[in-house]
Amino acid sequence: MHFGGQLITATSAAVRVLETSHPPVYYLPIDDFLPGVLEPVEGTTHCEFKGAARYFDVVAGTGRSPRGAWTYPAPVRGYEELSTRVAIYPSQMDSCTVDGELVQAQEGDFYGGWITSAIVGPFKGGTGTWGW
Repeated sequence: MHFGGQLITATSAAVRVLETSHPPVYYLPIDDFLPGVLEPVEGTTHCEFKGAARYFDVVAGTGRSPRGAWTYPAPVRGYEELSTRVAIYPSQMDSCTVDGELVQAQEGDFYGGWITSAIVGPFKGGTGTWGW
């Protein structure tokens, strides 16, 4: 993953999470990010499935992505593996790849889904998709 003109993480240990009506979100090990790239910020949100999310600004080179990453430090049962991982909004990065393929960001940025050629929509998130 590149941001601010820098490679900020590369991992082979991502966890792929699927939820209804949107493409997968990849959760990457926190320890695989360059030091100082993830700056914790105030505030939380709540996911009915995973629990309370905490956010990070992503900072590298000349770039800052406010609340561009999130984690579940104490997820609900069944999602414990996410407690040491971070998800990133791909639309806010310079580039993200999965197995060498450039990722297309899910429209709307609410969900942060990663779209590759192996993923087929339609997806929630874009204009006019909230009601289904």
